[in-house]
Formats: sequence, C-alpha cells, structure tokens
Amino acid sequence: MEKDLGNYRKIYDKKVLVENDIPENPLQLFQTWFYEVEESGGVDEPNAMTVSTIGLDGFPKARVVLLKKYTHEGFIFFTNYSSEKGKAIEVHPNVCLSFFWANMERQVIIKGIAEKLPENLSDGYFESRPLGSKLGALVSPQSEVISSRDYLEETLENLEKEYINKEVLRPSYWGGYLVRPQSIEFWQGRPNRLHDRIRYTLTDDYDWRIERLAP
Repeated sequence: MEKDLGNYRKIYDKKVLVENDIPENPLQLFQTWFYEVEESGGVDEPNAMTVSTIGLDGFPKARVVLLKKYTHEGFIFFTNYSSEKGKAIEVHPNVCLSFFWANMERQVIIKGIAEKLPENLSDGYFESRPLGSKLGALVSPQSEVISSRDYLEETLENLEKEYINKEVLRPSYWGGYLVRPQSIEFWQGRPNRLHDRIRYTLTDDYDWRIERLAP
C-alpha cells in the first residue's frame, strides 16, 4: 500500500502575527484567537486539543480531548485518572497541549505542568454534565482491555436502571487537570512556508519572555 502526498499544497495567507500587535500575556492572545475562531465558524469544536504525555512505556502519546476552561492560571480538561493518560501524568506531569484551527491557519502549542484540580471543582463540573455522560464515567474502565462492545452497553443499561431518580456522584477516579503553562507558541500560516511563530516563555520572575522563532 502506498500513496504519495507530495503534491498536496496550500497557500497560507489569511493573517499575520507581528510583535507590535500582541499583548504581554499569552493568555490574553489565546483568548483573542479562541474568540476569533469561534466567530469565524467552520470549526465544529474549537476547544478540541491534542494532549501529549510521556507514557509509562517511555513512548510519547497524543490524543484529542476537549478543553473545558481556561483562566489566568492555565488550561483545564477532565478525564479518568486511572486511564493511560492519567497514569502517565501521575509519573510525568510535563505535558503538551496543541490546537490546530485550519480555518484560521493557526496553531497554538502549550508546554506545561499538569496538576489535579481540587475535588470541589471536579465535583462542580461533574454535576453539570448530562446524565449519560455521568453514567459513561462509571461504565468505562478507560484504557483497559474489555471483552466487547456489549460489555459497555450492558453495563450502561444496568446503571440506567440503578440510578433512576438517584443522584450520580463523581467517582474518585475521575476529575480535572489544570495545566500551568511554561511556554506558549502561537503559529500563524504565511506564504512560502515563512510562517509566523511567536513563543512566550515563563521566566523565573514570572514574567513572559517573547521571542520570534524561524519557521
């Protein structure tokens, strides 16, 4: 099986990214870009991001999850703490988050340190989830080998009966992570593959150093 993709070509010419037009804090720029992506349309889930971790087997692994909140402290997502990614973060909390917004010809790459959210914040988000999503967190032994799809369907059916008119509480193995950024790179596509790359790096004084990278 073989397919040559060498002839795939695209001209990047929608926006520019220059130092004179950016704020001192990268989270402000992230907020601006996120808002522009939302307003532009064409992206089903602008909060979809790739989370890369260092696995217990020594290999990096990337998967797409949903960003649920960003604040002045960092970026928040939720998962099963007993999953492959959860076990990886427990040992190696250094992670990378990346967004690719093709409609705007933009990427954001965030290196940061992940830490568990306080339990009350995870409880609050879990309570806001639809019933099906709450039960799904109970059904799935995430990342574990299971016998079949039927196992999931049958377990869900049993739980639906068990929790009729009952509150579904957050299981202790499920919750949120806050990723505190150490560096954030903004990538804007430009013609002739001379893309704009601006990197913010957190200094020991908790200021942000701004640098332009070669494309």
